Amino acid sequence: MSAEDLENYETDMELQLYREYRDVISLFSYVVETERRFYLANHVDLQARSADGEVYFDLTLQDAWVWDVYRTARFVKSVRVITFKDVNVEELPKVEDLGLPKDGGLGAAGLGG
Repeated sequence: MSAEDLENYETDMELQLYREYRDVISLFSYVVETERRFYLANHVDLQARSADGEVYFDLTLQDAWVWDVYRTARFVKSVRVITFKDVNVEELPKVEDLGLPKDGGLGAAGLGG
């Protein structure tokens, strides 16, 4: 396998992962970013803890999806993450909160008139 073949394979895998993410994001309530991974989840429990003067984060996710190109099973029932870096948790808007038309159409605004 050439370097170009490997690069094309990795690019294709990332594109497949993005498409899966796009297809499943509406199933989840939260986006969670750590220094190593990106998760979608429906329940997030984040606890700041300290030991020996060091602060760390104990993160538990339920009903989650993991952004990882090398995982064969990205849907997981429960995930526990311990990290010493910051954790970003954002609540995703519900589809009905986005103000989109119920029929999914763009109306006249989307047609340039």
